[in-house]
Amino acid sequence: MTGTSITLPLTILYSMTMIGSIGGGLFPVYFINKGYTPYDGRMKAMFIIALFPLVVLAAQPLGHISFWIPVVLIGIGASAHQAWSANIFTTVSDMFPKKSIGSVIGIGGMAGGLGGVVVSKLGGALFDHFKMLGHTETGYTIMFSICAVAYLIAWCIMKVLVPKYRPITNI
Repeated sequence: MTGTSITLPLTILYSMTMIGSIGGGLFPVYFINKGYTPYDGRMKAMFIIALFPLVVLAAQPLGHISFWIPVVLIGIGASAHQAWSANIFTTVSDMFPKKSIGSVIGIGGMAGGLGGVVVSKLGGALFDHFKMLGHTETGYTIMFSICAVAYLIAWCIMKVLVPKYRPITNI
């Protein structure tokens, strides 16, 4: 794609993320209305949301059919990212006292920023390495794989750190 030909695919992709952001905030309510505690409902919703980025693994192998397939699959992954974000911020307000929420979210934002730097550096190194070998697509395969499983890994870490809901009151 060159010039402005990327405009429509990006418009569709970012529109999908908007749907994920709004839907992700509503999704745990479904489980809460079915009788789950807010923590359990949110964790169940976040687990299901964490499964959606796995479709990104099909973007590269199916991309030869049409460029629209990766656009839609990556859009689903990006939409799941937004749904995940809508819930991860709420877990903080569920667990921490009001006076600590800004600090905890700030620490999380800093960790996310540092993670973004590390992943960008990793991606650049992978792309450079595999470009020299004449297999640029392998670098993309590795990065798509990391992106696809990151949410499941994050969910598992959350469950290990907070296996059962307990509000933090001694801060």
